[in-house]
Amino acid sequence: MRAPEPSREAILDFIETEREAGREVGRREIAKAFGLDAGGKIWLKRLLRELDEEGATSGDGVERPVHPRGALPPVLLSEIKSKDRDGDLVAAPLEWNVTDDGEPPRILIERPREFRSKRAAPAAGVGDQVLLKLTRLRGVDGFAYSGRVLKIMGKGKAQILGIFRALPDGSGRLVPIDKKAQGREALIPRGQTGEAQDGDLVSVALARETRFGPPEARVRERLGSIKSERAVSLIAIHSHGIPHIFQPATLAEAEAVKPAGTAGREDWRELDLITIDPADAKDHDDAVHAAPDPDPDNPGGHVVTVAIADVSAYVRPGSALDREALERGNSVYFPDRVVPMLPERISNDLCSLRQDEDRPALAVRLVLKADGTKKHHSFHRILMRSSAKLSYQQAQAAIDGKPDAVTGPIRDSILMPLWAAYGVAARARDGRQPLDLDLPERKLVLKPDGAVERVIVPERLAAHRLIEEFMILANVAAAETLEKHGSILIYRCHDEPSLEKMRALGEVLASIGIKLPKDGALRPVLFNRILAMIKGSENELLLNEVILRTQAQAEYVAENYGHFGLNLRRYAHFTSPIRRYADLIVHRALIAALKAGEDGLPRATTLAELREVATRISAAERRAMAAERETTDRLIAHFLADQIGSSFDGRIGGVNRAGLFVKLDDTGADGFIPASTIGADYYRYDEAAHALIGERSGESWRLGDRVHVRLVEAAPVAGALRFELLSEGRRVTPGRSGTRAARPPLPARGKGKASFGPAGRKKPGRRR
Repeated sequence: MRAPEPSREAILDFIETEREAGREVGRREIAKAFGLDAGGKIWLKRLLRELDEEGATSGDGVERPVHPRGALPPVLLSEIKSKDRDGDLVAAPLEWNVTDDGEPPRILIERPREFRSKRAAPAAGVGDQVLLKLTRLRGVDGFAYSGRVLKIMGKGKAQILGIFRALPDGSGRLVPIDKKAQGREALIPRGQTGEAQDGDLVSVALARETRFGPPEARVRERLGSIKSERAVSLIAIHSHGIPHIFQPATLAEAEAVKPAGTAGREDWRELDLITIDPADAKDHDDAVHAAPDPDPDNPGGHVVTVAIADVSAYVRPGSALDREALERGNSVYFPDRVVPMLPERISNDLCSLRQDEDRPALAVRLVLKADGTKKHHSFHRILMRSSAKLSYQQAQAAIDGKPDAVTGPIRDSILMPLWAAYGVAARARDGRQPLDLDLPERKLVLKPDGAVERVIVPERLAAHRLIEEFMILANVAAAETLEKHGSILIYRCHDEPSLEKMRALGEVLASIGIKLPKDGALRPVLFNRILAMIKGSENELLLNEVILRTQAQAEYVAENYGHFGLNLRRYAHFTSPIRRYADLIVHRALIAALKAGEDGLPRATTLAELREVATRISAAERRAMAAERETTDRLIAHFLADQIGSSFDGRIGGVNRAGLFVKLDDTGADGFIPASTIGADYYRYDEAAHALIGERSGESWRLGDRVHVRLVEAAPVAGALRFELLSEGRRVTPGRSGTRAARPPLPARGKGKASFGPAGRKKPGRRR
């Protein structure tokens, strides 16, 4: 007889109790606790969805942890905001969506105490970013949690960053770099300017606020000159606290490393592995090879080999190299520079798979069937020698019948088998139906002095997709092998879109006459069908961008809940340990699980420790993404600063009460049009229609509309642009939210193509 289903209250009480005890709780744990059978699990999944929709919980409960709405995980990256009246430090989550989740919980920082090792807890202060171990307080004295500082991630300097502008009397003023602070400058009196020169990037401390006029400040630190665009990335590096200077101990350790030999490795130097990378790549951490499978039991099959630089041979757990790599989390890519995760001695030398040079690697041999599905795979610790270094364009040209001196001799023997194997792998990918977005990937081409010369959309080649698909296969194989051996690891997970975001997508689709299905499981194929419906239409680019915004952000976790975008049940980053710490952890776990050496993941490593690492490197990734995006915005603003008064075509990429956000076609630059500058009418914000609508005229401006604008202001330091409208809006009946076009939209400009994101490649792109 089937057990009765528990009440909603019982489910919520169980979730609350488990979370207070510091245990992760998901659908599996709930089902086990209440003895639910297969039918009960289906009921539970539906109930958890309802609770999430009602705001009672957060997390879908399918695989990932579920917790009460507003509750926090046991380990959390936070920022110390202030001190209370008793002098105790008060923190808040570093990332918190006030719109979705209300005000962030207040966290009382526990005062430092001695641990068993007699080592004092880290001493934190206001402005610091800290990793906390949380305990639920149930609102004691207004605090939802107390937190013990596990590690200080970044010391707060209580600083404001800006550009110093010298005044004739020896004083100065600070032009803030934050877009939100534009127009709110600070005065720097004589004697408080330090060694700052006109045009320097400086950090200042506010000396005093005044009721009228700008505040006064003093220069704390001169960070460097930004008189040329080449130094624009300095702003992002300092404002986001990105470590960019290696410690002496780290550099000394890197220089002392000796090249790895054949000991403990299989000799694969005769295998014709090759690297295919961007033309300007300085390091090469992955190589590929493919050949028809000689096994008569696998007709039409292929053997694909993916070899990845063996960083774990040089970066040992607990070493200075390891500690700094974890602190950085990943390499950060700016248009004018790279802030690497590892010193060049490691990343550009010992671990770069250079042509005709012996290099240690961790390789996976994948046997594919004729339909592209994987028959089996195996991992090997090897010594390899790359046979050729190719760019994507070189490889593609050879396949297209235009080989050069390098690709001509290897076209038939190496390149054609690779493309044949990719052909069958692509069949399996198409059957899996991952999310397939089509958005332009713009690249800034810089002049020798660092200024932007032009903005281009690189062509999306089959060579890109080949490498991407082979990297995905290798990443899946790594996760499967570690799960088979019962090893802990760090997964790369991507949640399905939230109900709120799906409702917003439904509203956008309804505005162009498409109905979003409400029944059935949410799968990437749903989005692919929508994209196929609007392909070639005026709404194609708009819907690609809206669907991208609908997606959750991928993250690193120690407990798997799958990858929605790639439509994979298990996925781990394995293919780029030179630039991502997560991949280094996976390499070490494989070495330990396969007993392939003494430099694997230490046996004493716990799941709790990997949770902490996953939290840290996820935060480092978000930091890098923000810094890269802001630097691109600033460089494009520099590029357009001398084009004030010029007109451009673009599209409305966002609408709110304050005005319109416009993305230009040619450069991809984003700018703002204040609502107060749009005609002589009062424009009402219609949230459902994603539009501003004139109360008297009925003129409307809607998300996705084509526009012609004039650039009226550029603030390069902040990366901010302001436009004015030159074209007319749609006409609607005043008081109604439906819109009707007054004329055909402007023709769309050129586009580039990109899939859901590169797998383990060296340029940032959209991160899976």
